[in-house]
Amino acid sequence: MYAIVEINGQQFKAEAGKKLFVHHIQNAEAGATVEFEKVLLVDKDGNVTVGLPTVEGAKVVCEVVSPLVKGEKVLVFHKKRRKGFRKLNGHRQQFTELNIKEVVA
Repeated sequence: MYAIVEINGQQFKAEAGKKLFVHHIQNAEAGATVEFEKVLLVDKDGNVTVGLPTVEGAKVVCEVVSPLVKGEKVLVFHKKRRKGFRKLNGHRQQFTELNIKEVVA
């Protein structure tokens, strides 16, 4: 059984026992339980239910493993040829690590 759930404007495939890295959730504490009710699709052993826009009564229950995880560094390099202009910036996205406990449908 799995569900497609919307978390912070992004869609994720959620299955019980899997880990998700979602964009940073404010006020999340390690060990806290978080519920997401914007479930867009539920697949129950081949029986697919598509929401209009969400599936009523469905939710995904997650546990916060780590409230702040930094992603890999992305380097942004700007250069203008023949001008001697070079600029290098780095960015590390902040994520929250979630462990999916169950999908309720």
